[in-house]
Amino acid sequence: MDLVEKKRDEELIFDGTLLKVRRTRVELPDGNEAVREWINHPGASAVIPFFTGGETLLVKQFRYPLGRVTLEIPAGKLDPGESTLACAIRELSEETGLVGGEFIKVGTVATTPGFTNEVIHLYVCQDPSTGAAHPDAEEFINCLRLPVTEVFARIADGRIQDGKTVTAFLLARFHGLLKTDLTTLASKIRPAG
Repeated sequence: MDLVEKKRDEELIFDGTLLKVRRTRVELPDGNEAVREWINHPGASAVIPFFTGGETLLVKQFRYPLGRVTLEIPAGKLDPGESTLACAIRELSEETGLVGGEFIKVGTVATTPGFTNEVIHLYVCQDPSTGAAHPDAEEFINCLRLPVTEVFARIADGRIQDGKTVTAFLLARFHGLLKTDLTTLASKIRPAG
C-alpha cells in the first residue's frame, strides 16, 4: 500500500516569532481526507564538545514547556541561509565560549515528526579551545563539565532526557568518536524513577 498523503490545501494558522503552525488538508491513501496541523521549523544544529581527557561540557537552562532546568548539549536553530556546520560552530561559541576544534557530523534526528518538520544536525567537536561565551540576550545558561561516562550514566538513569542530547551521545559512541571507557557504567546507574 502506498502510504503517501497528498496535500489538497494548506493555511498558516499561527505566525509566531519562532514557530509557524500550518493546517493542511490531505488525501489519505484510501481516498478519504484528514487534517494535519504541524509546526514549520527552520532546523537546527547541536554539538557535543569532547575534550582529550574524556570530558564534555553541557549547558543547563530552564525550559519553560517542561517547567524545569535541563542538561543538554549546545544547540540552536539555523539562521536563514546558514549551513548546519556554521550553526554548530556559532552555537558552541555563543553558549559555551568554546571555539576551534575538529567538527564531525554524526547524524541527523527528526525530533517529533508527528507534528513538526524540525530536523537537528548533530556534531562532535573534538578538542575545542576556551573562549568567552556570548549567549543571546534572552538566553540564561550555566555550563557543567562532566566526564562522558557520567553523561552516559545520567542518560541511562533518566536524569538526562533531552532527545537531541541522548541521540547525539549514542550516535557519537556508535561512530567511535567518544573514546572513553564505559565498562564501569553499570555501577554508576541509579534506578529510573
